[in-house]
Amino acid sequence: MLQALGLSPSEEAVYTALLVRPSASARDLALQAGLGEAESDRILLDLAARGLVAVARETAGAAPDPADGADGPRPTRYRLTPPSVALAPLLAEQRNALHLAETAFSKLTEQYRTTAARTAGGVVEVVVGVEQVAHRFLQLQLGAQRELLVFLVGEPTAVPREDTDTSESSALGRGVDFRVVAAKSYLAGHEVVRDVREAVASGLELRLTDSLPLKMVISDRERAMVPLDMTESGGEPSAIVVHPSGLLTALVHLFEREWAQGRPMFTTGSGVGEEPPGDQQPTAEELEVLALLLAGISDRRAASELGLSIRTVERRVRRLMDLSGVESRLQLGWHAARVGWV
Repeated sequence: MLQALGLSPSEEAVYTALLVRPSASARDLALQAGLGEAESDRILLDLAARGLVAVARETAGAAPDPADGADGPRPTRYRLTPPSVALAPLLAEQRNALHLAETAFSKLTEQYRTTAARTAGGVVEVVVGVEQVAHRFLQLQLGAQRELLVFLVGEPTAVPREDTDTSESSALGRGVDFRVVAAKSYLAGHEVVRDVREAVASGLELRLTDSLPLKMVISDRERAMVPLDMTESGGEPSAIVVHPSGLLTALVHLFEREWAQGRPMFTTGSGVGEEPPGDQQPTAEELEVLALLLAGISDRRAASELGLSIRTVERRVRRLMDLSGVESRLQLGWHAARVGWV
C-alpha cells in the first residue's frame, strides 16, 4: 500500500518489518523481510536519507544483544521515524502531483475540444435566436437553385408562416424541385388544406406520414438546417446548419426514406393519362376527400378540414367506391393507386 507514496515493494517490506520492532539491524530486518543483508542495509540507508527511519541511539550501559555476537563492533540499528511525521510529506507530494496531473488533463481535454470544434466548424454551424434562425432559413430556401427537401412537423417556432409561404412561392417560381414530407401533427395545428392545394397546383410535391423525427430543410443537397429543441428549457430558438459531410448525406437519405414511405396528400387529374369519359371521372373534390382518407385522416376530421358535413364526405367516398367497383375502403385505396388517382 505504501507504493502509492513512492516506496518500492522491497522498501515497503523493510519499513513494515521495522514497525513491529523498537529497533533493528539490517541483518534482523533482512531475515524478517526475506531479503539479503546487503540489500537490507542499502534500503535502510536510503530510507534514512529520506527521513523515514533514523539511527537508533542505544541507551548507555545497555546489555549487548547476544544475536550480534560477543566480539567486534555492534551493527548499526535503526528505528522508525513516526509515520505521521515521515509519511505526511510523501502524501502531500503525491497529492500535489495528482493535482498537477488533473490540471494537465483538463488543459489537454479543453485543447482537444477546441481543436475538434475548429475542425467541425466547417461542417456544422450553430445559429441562435429567433431573427437569426428565421434569416438563415429564408437564405436556404431563397438561395436554392435546383432542389428543396423539407420536413414539416408541429408548430413553427422561429419562421412566420407568411415568410415560409413567400419563400415557397419564390422557389416554385424559379422552377426549383420542391418536395415536402409533412407529419400528421402538422395538419393538426394548422388550416393548411387550401394552402396545400395552391402549392401543389404550383408544382410542390407533398406527402404525408404518421410522424417525423425532426424538422428540416435541405437546399440543393449542399446545406441542411435542423432546429434544436431548446424552447422547453427556456432557451432561445436555435438551429444547426449542416454543410457538405457524411452528416448531410445521412439527412438526405433520411428524407428519401420518409418520402418513399409517405402518402401523397392529394393530386389533380391533370397529366395522368387520358381522362375517363363523363361521370366516370372523380371530381377534384372527391380526390381531396380520398387523399385525406388515405393519409389516415378520419371522416370527421376530413369534413372539418374541407368545410363539409360528414354525410357529404361519406357520400363522396361511396361514389368513389362505386366508380372503382369495390366493396371496401381498403380496396378503394388499392384501386386508386393502380389507376393513378393518387
